[in-house]
Amino acid sequence: MAHAVTHVREDSFLPGVARRLAIVNGDDFGFSRGVNQAIIEAHERGVLTSASLMVTAERFDEAVELAKQNPGLAVGLHLVLVCGRSALSPKEIPNLVDRNGLFPFSPFRTGLRYQFNSNARRELALEIRAQLERFASTGLRLSHVDGHLHMHSHPVVMRLLVEFAGEFGIRTIRLPNEELKLTLGISRSNLINKVIWSAVFRRLRIYEERLLKRAGIDYLDRVYGLLQSGQMNEDYLLSLIPQIKAKRFEVYCHPARWIEGEPLNGPPDAGEIELNALISDRVRQAFEDERIQLSNFMEAETFIEAGTRESLSQ
Repeated sequence: MAHAVTHVREDSFLPGVARRLAIVNGDDFGFSRGVNQAIIEAHERGVLTSASLMVTAERFDEAVELAKQNPGLAVGLHLVLVCGRSALSPKEIPNLVDRNGLFPFSPFRTGLRYQFNSNARRELALEIRAQLERFASTGLRLSHVDGHLHMHSHPVVMRLLVEFAGEFGIRTIRLPNEELKLTLGISRSNLINKVIWSAVFRRLRIYEERLLKRAGIDYLDRVYGLLQSGQMNEDYLLSLIPQIKAKRFEVYCHPARWIEGEPLNGPPDAGEIELNALISDRVRQAFEDERIQLSNFMEAETFIEAGTRESLSQ
């Protein structure tokens, strides 16, 4: 039987119990039929409350229809600026994509291009606008913005998103932020990558917190998923959830059903493993045991109270 997601209300917390809120997000919505099926299944049967839509992906139209059939699922934009297809034609953005309209596969090289190529930066603004316009054309309410491989965290991209915020109603942007020590205490796999990613995104967040605060754009205290990408399995979540101290946080995953002939958006079997974690009764119970309310980004805005944002350090 499907579990209905319980939405946060001011009177939904018991007296004396700390108010805490979690958004559980599925990335790559629209990537394939298998991803779309998994996101809806995780929403209907599990703890998933939110999804990030790739407006240039193969199964974008299907994802939009599924979102409309499931109004309880909040949907944001999963901005694609690396390792994917553009919204504009190659002739319009020749410094960004190849002749087939595909972005490069290397986030590092792509980031350098955005930083130091003025023509690329001008075209980048056009492409970001095009993807925001395509999302707006769906009629869905924009819940939040994040990015494929976190390219939205590039300072040039983030500044453009802030510029477009008023026009397109961008109210929340993902800022990756998780404790390296906590993650390594659960799993030391990919140790060197975790150390590097933690350092890079910690530095980016210092700058981008100030940027978003000045613009009045919301972000959450913690975001979990970067350091364990593709490995957010049941055991990991069961260890993670009781250790989270933030009042408002996001856990994001990449659930997927394998369908023969479709491309994968992660390591083989990873999508199925993460889906099984999201529909696990034990994971749902872990949130309940910690008195953590499952909700979405739009409702998270009403959860802010004076003094509740914590300055958490690693």
